[in-house]
Amino acid sequence: MNDIDYKKLFTEARKYFSLEWDYTKLTAVEKMAVLLSAMAFVAVVIVIGTFILLYLISALVSVLASALGCMWGANLIAALLLGVLLLVVFAFKKQLIVDPVTRFVSKLFLKPDDQ
Repeated sequence: MNDIDYKKLFTEARKYFSLEWDYTKLTAVEKMAVLLSAMAFVAVVIVIGTFILLYLISALVSVLASALGCMWGANLIAALLLGVLLLVVFAFKKQLIVDPVTRFVSKLFLKPDDQ
């Protein structure tokens, strides 16, 4: 009788660990899907934002060229503004880029499911 109980216990334990492994794989796939979709969304936003910035800078150059009377001066001012923007982003990269990404990934992978 004792031998049969051990076999049943072993079989149930094997089923349990198999189900736990399947649950872990499903959870990993779900979280990777969320992460990849967020990365795709950010990529699309960056591309669209780049085009918006390009058109805004182009409009700024046109306005400055008509105000200054020279195209090279307008392009120089626009390049300086973009350089300042780049320096600001570089100076605040931790607050603007690293911290939000770290927060998102840690919430995604470390937060227990409350559902």
